[in-house]
Amino acid sequence: MPQLGNDVGSRKVINRAETVPDVREMLTTLISLPSISSASAEWDHSNEPVVRTLGEWLEALGFSVELLAVPEVPGKYNLIATLGSGSGGLVLAGHTDTVPFDDKRWQSDPFTLTERDNRWYGLGTCDMKGFFPLAIEAAREFAAADLKQPLIILATADEETSMNGARALAEAGKPKARYAVIGEPTSLRPVRMHKGIMMERLTFEGQSGHSSDPGLGRNALEGMHEALGELLTLRADWQAQYTNPNFDVQVPTLNLGCIHGGDNPNRICARCELHFDLRPLPGMSMENLRQDILHRLRPLAERRELAMEFEPLFDGVPPFETPADAALVKACEQLTGHTAHAVAFATEAPWLQKLGMETLVLGPGSIDQAHQPDEFIELSQLEPTVKILKGLIRQFCL
Repeated sequence: MPQLGNDVGSRKVINRAETVPDVREMLTTLISLPSISSASAEWDHSNEPVVRTLGEWLEALGFSVELLAVPEVPGKYNLIATLGSGSGGLVLAGHTDTVPFDDKRWQSDPFTLTERDNRWYGLGTCDMKGFFPLAIEAAREFAAADLKQPLIILATADEETSMNGARALAEAGKPKARYAVIGEPTSLRPVRMHKGIMMERLTFEGQSGHSSDPGLGRNALEGMHEALGELLTLRADWQAQYTNPNFDVQVPTLNLGCIHGGDNPNRICARCELHFDLRPLPGMSMENLRQDILHRLRPLAERRELAMEFEPLFDGVPPFETPADAALVKACEQLTGHTAHAVAFATEAPWLQKLGMETLVLGPGSIDQAHQPDEFIELSQLEPTVKILKGLIRQFCL
C-alpha cells in the first residue's frame, strides 16, 4: 500500500494546521468510523478509514505519514506518522480497533459521539480512539517547532483480538525511537508493568467403547481428570516460586475455563478438550511455562495411550515491565503526580519494548469503562491529557 503523499513545505505547515479539526470534531469523526476487530467475520471491520483519516490530519501538521499493511491480515493497517528526525524521540501510540457491542444495552448510538453528564459517550471513546485527538492536539503546538528528536504518532490494528498489528511492527523493526507512551485508559496514572496473557488448548484423543467394559476403550475424560490435577499442582508450584507485590493479585494465575468431552453416559469418552488461561508475572517466560506443562502431561498421555495435542488459542501477550528508575517513568510520575504502578490488563507494550524503547502505559479514561455499554470518557480528563503529552514532547523531543 503506498504512503500518503507528504509534500508539505515548512512555510505551509501553519496554514495547513488550521485545517485540522478540534478535539471534539476529530473524535466525532473517529467514533463514526466502525473499526471493530473480532475473530467473528460478521463483526470484523477494516481499520483503513480510521488510519487514513488520522493520516490526513497529521500530514496537515507536517508529519510524514506511512501506512503499513499488516501481513496476511487483509484490510488491517498500521500508521506511523513522524515529525522531525533523529535517532531518539518519543512515540505516542494507540490502537484503532474497538470491541463488538450490543446496541440494545446502549442508551445512545455507539457510533455517534454523545455528550451528557460531562462525559462523551461512544464506542472507542475510552478504549481508545479518544487518545488520538488529544495526542494530535498536543502535537499541534509543535508543528512548526525545531524538534531535536522526532515525535512519532503510532496507530495500530487488531489489538483487541490478535495483537497482529503490534507484532508486525516488531517484526519489521519500526518505528525507531527512544521512548514510547501507550495511551490505554489508565485514569492518567502511569503504568510500568502488567501481566502476560496465555490462552491454551489441551486435547486428549482415546478410544470409544461400551461403558460396560472399560477395556474396550481408552477414556479421554479420565485422562483429562488426571491432567487437571497436574495443572493445579503446577499452578501451586508457580505461585510458590513467583510473586510480585506490585500487583493486586501478586502471583501468576491459571484459570480452568471450559471443558468439553464425551457424548453419552454409557459410552467411553473418546475425546476431551480443555481451554485454560495463564497470567504470568514479569520475569516469567511463556515458552518455559508451556514446556513445564508438556513435561508434566506427555508421560500421562503416553501411559494412558492417549493422543495429546497442546497448543495456544492465540500467540499470547508477554508480561511487561519497565524499571522504576527509567527516565520515562520518572517523567510521567512528575507530570501526573502519581507513582507508576501495575495493572492486570495487557497492552501492546511488550512489542514496543522489543523495538528497544523505554515504554510506559498512560492515557485518559478508566479501564472500568472499556468494553462496556455506554462507554465514555470524562471531559475533565481531556485538558490534563493534552498538558501531560505536551510536557512529554517538550522533554523528549525538544
